[in-house]
Amino acid sequence: MDIKQFCLVIEEIFGKELLETFADDYGFKNSTDKEIRTVGYATNLSLETIEQAVRSQVDLIITHHDAWDFIYGLDEECRNKLQKHEISHFWIHGPLDYIRFGTCTSLMEKIGIDEIIQYSIFDNGGIPGIGEFKEPLGFEELAFKLSRVLNEPVRRWRNNGKEVKRVGMMTGAGHSTDYLKLALDGGCDTYITGEASLYTIQYAQFSGMNLLAGSHTFTEIFGVETLAKKVKVCYPEIEVMKLEESHFELNPAT
Repeated sequence: MDIKQFCLVIEEIFGKELLETFADDYGFKNSTDKEIRTVGYATNLSLETIEQAVRSQVDLIITHHDAWDFIYGLDEECRNKLQKHEISHFWIHGPLDYIRFGTCTSLMEKIGIDEIIQYSIFDNGGIPGIGEFKEPLGFEELAFKLSRVLNEPVRRWRNNGKEVKRVGMMTGAGHSTDYLKLALDGGCDTYITGEASLYTIQYAQFSGMNLLAGSHTFTEIFGVETLAKKVKVCYPEIEVMKLEESHFELNPAT
């Protein structure tokens, strides 16, 4: 697979409409003319993920996040390292959040949601996904299941006495009370996200909706994994590998 063929695969997977809606929310940090034999994927672009890609002889890195502009200096450092080692890098943010198979749906499938009532979509703003378990389960059981899937502790606030049946979800930075209200209006008894602020916690308590918060990075990794596997379906000869990231969002201050 070459870079032009990869671009055609992305267009086929996401469709022109979604890509045009988020025209400034995906793209290449660096591209080369090298044949792509090995694809590495991660949630974040960082010096650490690039170094791991170098060690593993990765030709193309796919991430959900670009190097954020407000992490001053990181963008330039990443670009320089990618160019030095002739590694292509493609990031796709908004489209991966709101494609049907994306970050939300991929995590729902991992935790065993039986029926997706509403996919996470973009309609003048983000709309959380909503899913149901056929058989209700205990709140602590769901918290344990999520923790096991993410391979990290999850913060949890039990705000009602019900068993969990209908779950709202916005992976990553889903801390806005606007998202929680949409989940509540959709009949959700529990909300799952990758970030929780003071206001998220207060509104969940006030409204009586359970709240579970994993990390931004690991609530979104499964969407990137799904995308990488779809690319491999189109080009079975490529190798796909996960670039491991640490659970740095959870490390206590020292």
